[in-house]
Parts: sequence; structure tokens; C-alpha cells
Amino acid sequence: MLDFYEERKRTGAFSWREFAKRAGFKSPNYLKLVCEYKSSLSLVKMEQAARAMDLAGYELAYFKEMVKFGNAVKDSARKAALLEMDRIACEHKVRTVDADAFRFYDSWKNPAIRELAPMMPGAKPLEMAKACNQEISAEEVRDSLAFLVKTGFLKRESENTYAQTEKTVIGSKESVPIAIRAMHKEMVSLAGIAIDKFPVDERHITGVTLGLCEEAYARISQELDLFIRKVTNIAAEYENINQVYRLNLQLFPLTKKVEEKK
Repeated sequence: MLDFYEERKRTGAFSWREFAKRAGFKSPNYLKLVCEYKSSLSLVKMEQAARAMDLAGYELAYFKEMVKFGNAVKDSARKAALLEMDRIACEHKVRTVDADAFRFYDSWKNPAIRELAPMMPGAKPLEMAKACNQEISAEEVRDSLAFLVKTGFLKRESENTYAQTEKTVIGSKESVPIAIRAMHKEMVSLAGIAIDKFPVDERHITGVTLGLCEEAYARISQELDLFIRKVTNIAAEYENINQVYRLNLQLFPLTKKVEEKK
């Protein structure tokens, strides 16, 4: 909770009072006292705090185990919570792509094949290529699989059968900004094609035009980051996945800044 508070405080106007209000607590300093080890967080109040931090999926499950661990009286209960935290952390660890895996963001193909391959155990590269909505050859699929295995994004369990080594992959903005920008451009282009290519019940495209100031832009950007994290967690809850989707979020200026009239 302290990490969440400090991150929100660093990127915008945020206070303990606002944090408590989001969680539905009457005391404006209650969460501050919890973070200072001067008060405890019950399982009931834990649900409120989790909602205030927009936790979902495995992050919510991990947070619950943390609270159980902190409130445990018996060593057996403490050990059970710790083991479950360890299991969740191992199962849902996040891979941060650094400069060594620059090629991962060369195009849409590597991220898509990373998601598609585990869904099609035993499938040959040509079958995977035909399963893609965008044009890709069997040779390109074969090359992508070899790259993903070599760099640790996938592991080969048997012939033509693959599993992900991490549930989630994120790009390091510091190490691969050029590659990420290139892929964003490509994905935005594919989103434009999707408007006419797929029926409305298979794609969701919407938008809104807003008047903003710098502070409003910063707050909205922060909420978009939290939303992406929440969406990723929701997706990770399900095992019976059968299709690869791409979610784009764009917030960009349509006009130049207008100087304030004196």
C-alpha cells in the first residue's frame, strides 16, 4: 500500500485522505497508520483497500495472502500464507524486456506467436501462420519460435508444443524505447484495418475528444497505466484462452497549446 501511495504521490496530487476516501474509510489517516505498522488491516478492510488500488486477478490474490500472513497468529497459518504467496509470485512473474531482447518488439509477430503457440500444442508453423489474421509465413513463424525459445520467452515442452515462461511481458521504457515506438506504430495501423475487417462483436473501438490541462493529462495517463495493469491481471485469471487480442490506448494532442488570456 505504501508503494502504491508513493507512486501516486510521485506522479500527481494524491494524499492519504484521498486514498482513504477511495477505500471508503472514514478516518483519513487509517491507511497511513497501517503503513506505519501502528494499525492492522483486517480481511474485510483488505477488500476495500484492494479496490482503492484497483487490484485484480493474481495481484488481488497475492495481496490477500499478505494480509493473512500479517494477521496470522499461528506459525502454521503464517507458513500457509507464505507458501501461497510464493506460488502466486512464481506462477505470475513478469518478464521485463531489456536491450538483450530488442528484437521482441521488431513487429507484431513475436508477441502474437508468444501468445498463440501455447494455445496450439502440436501445431506446425504453417498451422500457426494460418491461424493469424495478419499475413505471416510458416518460415517467419518458425524463426519467431526459435527466437522466443532462445531468449526465454517460451520453453519447448515437446515437439511443436510450447509454454510461456512468464504470464506477462512488459517493455522497459529505458532500454528499448525505439523498438517499442516502432511496434506501437504498427499496432495502431493494424487497429485501423480492424475497424473494417472485423464485426463489432469481435472488436471494441471507441474514443472521446477532451479539453485538458497538464495536470488533467498527468492524472489520466496515470489512470490508463492502472487500467492496463488491471486488464492484464484479468486476462491472467483465465486458463481456457483461445484467441490473441491486442489492446491499444492512445491519448495524444489534436491541437497546439493555447496561451491563457490575461
